[in-house]
Amino acid sequence: MGKRDDLIARYAEDLKTKCGMTPDMNLLTKVTIGCGPSIYNADSSVVAGSQPAELETVKNNFLIKKLGLEEGPQLMEAINSVLETYGRSERNKYRAVVYYMLTKHFGKESVFG
Repeated sequence: MGKRDDLIARYAEDLKTKCGMTPDMNLLTKVTIGCGPSIYNADSSVVAGSQPAELETVKNNFLIKKLGLEEGPQLMEAINSVLETYGRSERNKYRAVVYYMLTKHFGKESVFG
């Protein structure tokens, strides 16, 4: 297995143990690939849930640009909901896991079709 496969396995484990959901491995793989090289960088591979600027980046670059959603309060509500599910106290909130849960939340799996 390659490094990306190891990371995908780690993300799947987080979804199972920390978020209480059974991951769709095909979608998780596609979302992870969609994150590009950021998954290999210690800083960019995680979402800093306590930093407003980071949450704006997730909203603008992922929800609006990637998923094609309309700007509105529901976007930040969804991000906060996902972070609550992941666990606010969880130090490493992996970007691919957060993006996966947001994709599922908005039913936008087709973007990664």
